[in-house]
Amino acid sequence: MIHQRKMYLLWLAAIVTLSLILAPMQGWAAQPPVKNVIILMMDGTASSHVTLSRWYKGSPLALDSILVGGVRTYSADSLITDSAPAATAFATGYKTNSKFLGIMPEITSTPGVTAITEDLKFKPVASVMEGAKLQGKSIGLIATSNIQHASPAGYSAHTPFRDAYTLIATQQVYENIDVVFSGGKKYLLPTDQGGVRLDGENLIQVLKDRGYAFVETQNEMLKITNSKVWGLFAADAMQYEFDRKELTPNEPSLAEMTKKAIELLSKNEKGFFLFVEGSKIDWAAHANDPVGVISDVLAFDDAVKTALDFASRDGQTLIMAFADHGTGGMSIGAKSVAKTYDRTPFAAVIPPLKQAQVTGEGLDQIIGDDRTEWNIRQKIAQFYGIEELTADEVKLIQKAPRGRAFANVVGPMLSQRAAIGWVYTGHTGDDLFLYAFGPNRPTGLIENTKIAQICAQSMGFDLNKVSDELFVDLSKYSTSVGATLRIDNADPNIITIYIDKGLKSAQLPAGKNLLLLGNNTYSLPGIVVYISKTGKAYAPRKAIDLIASYVQ
Repeated sequence: MIHQRKMYLLWLAAIVTLSLILAPMQGWAAQPPVKNVIILMMDGTASSHVTLSRWYKGSPLALDSILVGGVRTYSADSLITDSAPAATAFATGYKTNSKFLGIMPEITSTPGVTAITEDLKFKPVASVMEGAKLQGKSIGLIATSNIQHASPAGYSAHTPFRDAYTLIATQQVYENIDVVFSGGKKYLLPTDQGGVRLDGENLIQVLKDRGYAFVETQNEMLKITNSKVWGLFAADAMQYEFDRKELTPNEPSLAEMTKKAIELLSKNEKGFFLFVEGSKIDWAAHANDPVGVISDVLAFDDAVKTALDFASRDGQTLIMAFADHGTGGMSIGAKSVAKTYDRTPFAAVIPPLKQAQVTGEGLDQIIGDDRTEWNIRQKIAQFYGIEELTADEVKLIQKAPRGRAFANVVGPMLSQRAAIGWVYTGHTGDDLFLYAFGPNRPTGLIENTKIAQICAQSMGFDLNKVSDELFVDLSKYSTSVGATLRIDNADPNIITIYIDKGLKSAQLPAGKNLLLLGNNTYSLPGIVVYISKTGKAYAPRKAIDLIASYVQ
């Protein structure tokens, strides 16, 4: 009997000890604030992408050491998300609709998503980056796409049109982001200066007038000491990592951009928030290009290691890494090995991929406009490792368009030779891996919206209160004080909101953090947002207070 009691007590003690060890796996509870938060996101990356990249590398990834759970990815009205609502979810804590950035949804039909009320449709909501800025922290954005693309824009813009790159560029410049490293220079310049802007505004000059340094090469970035800097290293998107080494070595790597951003942002004693995206993994998967996937998964992993090195020394930094959705439905295994899938050796998959020195997109730049059969065969053999192109494959390459779409042709050719399968070229709706390190790290399977909530709570603020502070409905305010709201949108590229009362008028340029009252211009803590779909405009509460004093 005594022996049984002793065994029971030992068993009970073991259970209690085990429960304490496993307790973090039950989820996440609010913890004391942290100083810094670094979010690293790999666009369009499912578990198969990570697995293939690990086999290619031949050793563990930095990500492997911080695997803690999974992320659910669906949007407000679809089981398969677009990048814009995905970014909105993990930046603001709200599920929304396809193409929407930083605003509430119009439609909510997915089970479990709270139904949207009429008055909240399309309403702007604050991102954790905006909340961090209000706290006095420094903020940064990094991407290998153009910086106006969906994921970085989810933190820094508010619009139902994810492709409105010039509008997004305006909002980003006037958001007062401390450090930006990416591509997308042409969206900051007017058409007469090599850009695409139709409003005539040179946003690079605006940045310089606001005290920012502006850099365009790796060397310039590495030398910079100014804590306020924009680095745009390409007119549009940057190169894949494999192609960068071969074709544009003056572009910095994702890891180099991450390291430099941390160096600059960490000068702020109040801490910082940094978002880092490996953007073009998604683009490679859309093209069914396994080399592009591997190239930028490994580049992303290097950036993760850079962040982990800092956080390990710092001890006050929360890191979370994840993907927004899967893309392409890539599998290690294809129809070509269907009958012998359980006898697919390493040599059938990785060596053919190792033969490729560049991605499909990079190969297009190397082949150029010379689509002669001789040049195609020679370049494909030299840079892509395929020496036995069929006559039909040569014809397909000859007909392939220049640019990004070229990868859609050659990517599947290499995939077939490496036993890599693809379901299609779109996004997928699977749950994805969650990686985290540092204080307040979450565990288990969480919603993508939970990432924003964890960021905000870890930095010590309430996202809903930040939204209330930054986005006051100007039509409701105008009505409440007997003023008239007037919107000049005759030129869709230059929209201005006016609040008129008597002989006095307040002027708010849409997309900017400016308020004009008579001869005075005031800087606001956030941007003015105009939603064309509803005709509504929103401004920070500070604007309301200043206008109220002016029109009395």
